[in-house]
Amino acid sequence: MNALTNYQTILGSDGKPAFVVLPYADFIKLPGAVASGTIPNAVVGRRIMDEVSMLQAWREHLMLTQTEMAERMGISQAGYAQIEAAKRPRKATLQKAADALGISLEQLGY
Repeated sequence: MNALTNYQTILGSDGKPAFVVLPYADFIKLPGAVASGTIPNAVVGRRIMDEVSMLQAWREHLMLTQTEMAERMGISQAGYAQIEAAKRPRKATLQKAADALGISLEQLGY
């Protein structure tokens, strides 16, 4: 297992470590960051109540912009916006998006 090296420790008023800040990409790789196979209630609620795609609901839940998702997928923001708005995105595209989100294809619910 590789030790994390790209993080910042924030000390509390007592001088002891209180918080750790690390890049989000490293965070989602940590075991338990997003429980395998589960879909958070906030994602399901956003999907159902606001009638957005699962892809958009997950992206917003993980506090990512379309631009950030596009960068993770190696495509343009406009290209990502089309994927998010599509009624039936291709399975290979969804797999790439799931990988970028750090979740399984099944968690996207397609």
